Parts: sequence; C-alpha cells; structure tokens
Amino acid sequence: MNHTLLLVLQGAVLLGITSGMLGSFALLRQQSLLGDAISHAALPGIVLMFLCTYSKNPWILLSGGALAGIVGVMSVNFIVAHTKLKKDAILGIILSVFFGFGLVLMTIAQKIPVASQAVLNKFLFGNVATLLKEDVYIIAIISLCIFIALALLWKECIAYIFDPVFTQTIGFNTKNIEIILTLLQVFAIVIGLQTVGVVLMSTMLIAPAAAARQWTKKLMHMVLLSGICGGCAASMGVYASSIIDHLPTGPAIVVAASAMVFFSLLCAPKRSAA
Repeated sequence: MNHTLLLVLQGAVLLGITSGMLGSFALLRQQSLLGDAISHAALPGIVLMFLCTYSKNPWILLSGGALAGIVGVMSVNFIVAHTKLKKDAILGIILSVFFGFGLVLMTIAQKIPVASQAVLNKFLFGNVATLLKEDVYIIAIISLCIFIALALLWKECIAYIFDPVFTQTIGFNTKNIEIILTLLQVFAIVIGLQTVGVVLMSTMLIAPAAAARQWTKKLMHMVLLSGICGGCAASMGVYASSIIDHLPTGPAIVVAASAMVFFSLLCAPKRSAA
C-alpha cells in the first residue's frame, strides 16, 4: 500500500468512526436533518473565510465553516423559540438559505483573480486525495477529543436521549447536554467536509447509525457498531476509488454506507424503527 493511499485510508476511517458514533445520538434524538443543515450551513462560512484571507489552508477555511455551522444551529433554535413553524420546516429553510448564500459567495469568489480559489470546489463533494499527514493528525486529535467528551458525558447522554424530563429532574442541565452534543456534531461535520463534502456529509452521520440500529436495541452496542459501520464504509469507499479509475472517494464512501443500510434493513434479525 503506497503512502498516499494509507494517509487517505487513515483519515477516512477516522472520519467514518467518529461520524458514525455521533450519528447514533442524532438518529435517536430524531435530529437526522440537523446534520444536513449544519453541513450546508458551513459552506458560506468557508467561502467568507476565503474572501477574508485568500488562504489555501483547509483548516483555516474550515474554521469559518464551523462558525457558520454554529450560527446555523443558533438560527434554528431562535426561529423555533419565536415562531410556530415546525422544526423540520425550519431545518429545511436554514439548509437551503445558507447553502444558496454559499453558492452565491462561491460565484463571487470565482471571479476574483486569485489562483487559490480552486480550493473551494473540493468542499462541495470532498476530495480526500488531498489529505496530508498534518490533516490526518488534526482529524485524529479532534476525533480523540470527541471520544473523550462522549466517554465523560456517557451517563448524561444516555439519560437525555431516552428521557429528557427525567434527566432534568435528577439535576442534569439538559440544555447544556444538548449544546455539547450539537457542538460535537459540528466538529465531526467540519472534519468530514474535506473528505465527502458539504452535500454528502449528512449521510456519513446517519447511514452508519441507521444500519447499526437494525441490529441492536442497546445504546452502547449501537454506538460501537455504528462506528464500525462508518469505518468499514470509509475503507470500502477508499479501496473502490483506488482500483476504479476516476471514481471519487467521497461518493464511493457514501454509496458503501448506504449499501450497509439496505443490507441491514433486509437482513437484520432485530429490525428496529430508526
């Protein structure tokens, strides 16, 4: 295995494991569309950061995406609190508005005579082949921080997922738990944008979790199995793109994850409503 392929595999598998584990919480909280909204909301932040810095460093640009994703979540919560619109409708509105604004900004950026503007295109559908050793290190550090946060807050997360009212009555601050889980999801999405892109990132969160949900009813088992499914889908996508000419890695990973969902829906002995 050559060095470049090994780097791509390491980065993609780390992303698959991290997003799969976090996706379990999003699925059980019935917030599958939130990941889609966050990933699409990140696009204008990425482009605005480029317009401000003209930087080609993906992590500088992704920091803008993270801020925009947080703004998107805050916008959803604000509209939910001050209107009678249902949350799924609000998520759809935020998703389309932010993404449309991002595309308008990309059009503006493309007209600026700066050679580094080409870096923006890879954030739409991802370009995992551009990962460097430093990128894998950053992905590993962020993933490790997410794992540690989940481990430290495991009891609170379990209680909140299954009974938010009871969680509050025993003294836990459910609002803080919700904020932490959402922030972890934002960070997972940000590290994935370079791999599978804005358009497909939500599948990396939800598909492994949906597949794992069909095989078990225990949260611990579901989270672990979801991480394994995400890692396997990433490795299969990377391998397929390495042996098939012109096959983009990000979409290949998403197809592999989707295939796992269909297989689980058909074959799992403990088929469960996701």
